[in-house]
Amino acid sequence: MATLHIKNGTVIDPANGVDQQIQDLWINDGRIVDPPGDLNADRVIDAGGKVVMPGGIDVHCHIAGAKVNAARKLMPERIRSSADDPQAILMTTEQTGLRYAGLGYTTAFDAAVPAALARQAHMEFEDTPCIDKGMFVLAGNNNLLLEWIRQGADEQVKNALAWLIGKTGAYAPKLVNPGGIEKWKRDNVNVVGGIDTVIDNDRLTPRAIIQTIAKASNELGLPHPVHIHCNDLGRAGNWRTTLDTMQSLDGLKAHLTHIQFHSYGGGDDDDASFGSQVAPLADYLNAHDNLTVDVGQIMFGKTVSLTGDGALGEYLYRLNGNKWVCHDLELEAGCGISPLVYRQRDAVAALQWMVGLEWFLRIENPWKICLSTDHPNGGSFLAYPQIIALLMSADKRKEVLAKLNSRMLKQSQLPEMDRQYSLFEIAVITRAAPARMLGLKSKGHLGAGADADITIYEPQDDIEQMFQLPEYVIKSGQVMVEGFAARLRPDTRVISTRPEYDQKIEESIAKAMS
Repeated sequence: MATLHIKNGTVIDPANGVDQQIQDLWINDGRIVDPPGDLNADRVIDAGGKVVMPGGIDVHCHIAGAKVNAARKLMPERIRSSADDPQAILMTTEQTGLRYAGLGYTTAFDAAVPAALARQAHMEFEDTPCIDKGMFVLAGNNNLLLEWIRQGADEQVKNALAWLIGKTGAYAPKLVNPGGIEKWKRDNVNVVGGIDTVIDNDRLTPRAIIQTIAKASNELGLPHPVHIHCNDLGRAGNWRTTLDTMQSLDGLKAHLTHIQFHSYGGGDDDDASFGSQVAPLADYLNAHDNLTVDVGQIMFGKTVSLTGDGALGEYLYRLNGNKWVCHDLELEAGCGISPLVYRQRDAVAALQWMVGLEWFLRIENPWKICLSTDHPNGGSFLAYPQIIALLMSADKRKEVLAKLNSRMLKQSQLPEMDRQYSLFEIAVITRAAPARMLGLKSKGHLGAGADADITIYEPQDDIEQMFQLPEYVIKSGQVMVEGFAARLRPDTRVISTRPEYDQKIEESIAKAMS
């Protein structure tokens, strides 16, 4: 493979403590290498005056598998088939890869794939160009794992979980509304009121599922621990459920996803109305290093609710009356799918927008939080440049706040928050922190041995425009975007892990499934 020399760039590489230093980068055989003594580059890119960062990493999105295809069938009018179709939120596999690359992103993880349809997700990955891909396999509704959790058979759970991850080509386990789906299937009600709700006997509760799978993930030494979509998503007062979930982990490593949707007061709380309860949750996260989060920032406009939480899908349908579908699979993984619109003057949408940004501004250590929209649930990943601009400018936030439903402005402390992210912190939450959270040692940095996934930006006063149009994007040492235009589609890979397990578990699984 050709050798590439990027010279004179203003490098931002948080993983290696580099903040806007003029440096050269050398790339050989798809990797960043130490400066060679006698090697002549096949190509030189002069990055003088330009900002050089690692390629972006999306830790949580929905881009492949059963739920995405069900959404495409239900809402063909929202499929984005071309670059000049801004109202469409869904995308073809080709557009997904091309548009991520066009933003300077080189890696993305699908957040919820049912085991029985993992093969389909892998086929779509093969058809998604320009980015490396990975997926989290649904584990919290797996009937076999639930039965062993009922029995308190932790060792079987651990070995079966390792088997499940390896056989599906997944990267980590995912819990979606743990226990809630089971309760919904059995009793036609979602889990509401916390993680100690009894599902079907006194040994199966959301708490038991969370603790058992988290413990197994930690003992297996997975590069990314259990990825948790908490109970009571979107409901007033759900912050207490989220705090209980955090506390239940008691030092176990875990990642809580789209945390914005789980941070609301009101309901049966002492609070008089629906409002932000980010403060106590952020305080807990700031004080506990075993936990990380992504935000799930909502953006105003049309989108699609697309989730492994079938109970949530039904709840949204009853709430807004839109068409919806529950794409069930083997009676253990229902995907709730429905169109959504976040309107700027709508009180709930206004609060959700503020809650997401409040999370970013309250976290003291940006390594604990990363950028996501829960694509497409909170909005498209195409909104990332706009969110970056909001984080870097208090004035831009005030411009939007002035247009929101004024009743809700007192329900969040965002209007009083003036913190502004630096470019270094943006590189943390979009590159270095996601790589660290995922345990990807060769991504998210620009040191020797790293994958040569690199984005080069032309500095601009308009930060949104800067991040929307990188001048160069390099994937595995190959220049795939140059002069703000796509040039080639490099080879990509699927990122998976194969944890070790006791082979005897296969006999137990075969017996249980016979």
